[in-house]
Amino acid sequence: MLGPTIETDRLILRPPAEADLDGWAAFMADERSARFVGGVQSRALAWRSMATMTGSWTLKGFGMFSVLEKASGRWVGRLGPWRPEGWPGTEVGWGISSAHWGKGYAAEGATAAIDWAFDALGWDEVIHCIDPANLASIAVAERLGSAKRGPGRMAPPFDNYDVDIWGQTREQWHVRRRAR
Repeated sequence: MLGPTIETDRLILRPPAEADLDGWAAFMADERSARFVGGVQSRALAWRSMATMTGSWTLKGFGMFSVLEKASGRWVGRLGPWRPEGWPGTEVGWGISSAHWGKGYAAEGATAAIDWAFDALGWDEVIHCIDPANLASIAVAERLGSAKRGPGRMAPPFDNYDVDIWGQTREQWHVRRRAR
């Protein structure tokens, strides 16, 4: 394994594996799921995007996790730390298959990923690059305690997408977590 396995009440987060391709490809083939994460992709392109995430684990020691539903073992999405070359900051992002929307998986998984990014990676802040039309992701960011910081620009080839940067510092995160 390239990185840790993290368990939450309902999810298992682990680095992507070849066995995840069917789920990853279905996620990227679904117009609703793929709308705000670069758009619909063929299976071959989905393999490449999965390989990119896997390569990030090798090159940087972190990348997005595959998200598995504990109860069924099904691949339900990908989320976690992400910072390719030229990215506007240390992001924890999420993408959950539309068949699993409304279950709170994005917030549950992102909470565990943010804890890991601050504690294991030593990050000082996390951001989330969110399309202003992506109301569901905005709600997740707010649930996580992140605040809108303003418009931002992602690195090519995604620099033509309008995004708002949401985020918080490590201190803000820990104060909020202690208050629970």
